[in-house]
Amino acid sequence: MWQRMREHLGDGYYRVWAGEHHLTSLGGRTVNQAVDDGLPAKTIWRAVWAALELPDRER
Repeated sequence: MWQRMREHLGDGYYRVWAGEHHLTSLGGRTVNQAVDDGLPAKTIWRAVWAALELPDRER
């Protein structure tokens, strides 16, 4: 998940995005909060994928 986020958001931004962007599909959590709460990486990635409007092949 982290590698995919780095690929799509860049080295300098993916961690900032993960800490500041609240995702409705994760109950309003950020990626970091979702990880801390123990949500599966697959669930988190699907929320990120949808938020970034990535192509189906990246799912």
